[in-house]
Amino acid sequence: MSILDIGPQVSTRVNDPASVDAAILSRFSARAYLPQAVERSVLQEVLSVAARSPSGTNTQPWKVYVLQGAKRDELVAKTCAAHDAISANPALAADYAESYDYYPEKWVSPYIDRRRECGFGLYGVLGIGKGDKAQMHAQHQKNFRFFDAPVGLIFTIDKVMGRGSLLDYGMFLQSIMVAARSRGLHTCPQAAWNGFSKIILPLVGAGDNEMVVCGMSLGYADESALVNTFQTTRVPAQDFTHWVD
Repeated sequence: MSILDIGPQVSTRVNDPASVDAAILSRFSARAYLPQAVERSVLQEVLSVAARSPSGTNTQPWKVYVLQGAKRDELVAKTCAAHDAISANPALAADYAESYDYYPEKWVSPYIDRRRECGFGLYGVLGIGKGDKAQMHAQHQKNFRFFDAPVGLIFTIDKVMGRGSLLDYGMFLQSIMVAARSRGLHTCPQAAWNGFSKIILPLVGAGDNEMVVCGMSLGYADESALVNTFQTTRVPAQDFTHWVD
């Protein structure tokens, strides 16, 4: 029986809720991976489970490009070259504009505080000092190497879709990451790829109607890597929850 044959959804019982919680709670942005390959059948299972993610009026606005082997390496090489070129000549950044604003144009508290805490915390674990531009560049470029994960995922959406479809997309991405965790895999969702659509889209064979939503690294996390000991904080639920009786 297929893993997707669970029977009627309305009457299906989750017999091991602790494992569901563990898959969510143990998800983190893994930034170092083992070279161990991921079987295509496992990837197909993960994506098939994620296909059940909700979307407004069942529009299912997602499209996924799975990169492994030579094509993955080609994308890595071309994007890293562009990243290096921008570092050498910042004016080139104008040629690599993001398709949509992922981050706010103007940062305010508490979001800027959380962003700084994350950045300082990660660089602190790695021993990268403030102002060490060479090391910062090298660490940031690991995004474009998929952190050495054997699988790189690129997600696109039809440009005709509205902002609500990005909300749908977020649920789809979370489903992928949780389904990956249940199979012993780790992931790292990456908005860093968003500015390099002019490289990505032709390479993966995307149509002119598509735009990049984000990328994702996927594989077996390197448990010995120092970077994977970094853990971000979370605001307690009671701090963001308002009970309206």
